Amino acid sequence: MLEFLCNLDGNILLFLQDNVRNPVLTPILRLITTLGNGGAVWIVLAVLLLCIPKTRKVGCMAVMALLGTLLVNNMILKNLVARTRPYEVIEGLTYIVMRPTDFSFPSGHAGCSFAVACIMFRRLPRRYGIPALVLAILISLSRLYVGVHYPSDVLFGVISGILISYGAEMLVSRLWKRRYIEETEASGADSGEE
Repeated sequence: MLEFLCNLDGNILLFLQDNVRNPVLTPILRLITTLGNGGAVWIVLAVLLLCIPKTRKVGCMAVMALLGTLLVNNMILKNLVARTRPYEVIEGLTYIVMRPTDFSFPSGHAGCSFAVACIMFRRLPRRYGIPALVLAILISLSRLYVGVHYPSDVLFGVISGILISYGAEMLVSRLWKRRYIEETEASGADSGEE
């Protein structure tokens, strides 16, 4: 069963390379995949959310989600699983972006993209949440197109990102509530002393 899944992973990448890659899509998907390098676009969005008082809580959730994916996916799972990049294993597969230096599983691009996009989708108006999800999907799929991840790497990155987004949301909500209670109690004590 595992061998079948590994072969399927490789065959999907070869199919994309041979039948989907083309001179029109390639520069677009290279640009899209670059947006996810180091979580760049998601870090910028998180900082913007932090700067606006109305969305500061969502910004904190996004930052927590980014830290969660960095820890879980990039620092723990990548080194624990130590999966070789597909272009090093699959004969005939070529990569068309700068060669990644870390391991393949799971996709860090997919993980951080879905971690932040899911929070934005759940917490912000749809006019912001839907484009964030679309961008997360495009960044994740671009990793297959450019040949640097197996489909299972991306799928697990998506799943982990979604789960981490819920964890970050729950943690920040609890901390935010605790802070509100402490501030309310402090202001009540101050008014009682007067």
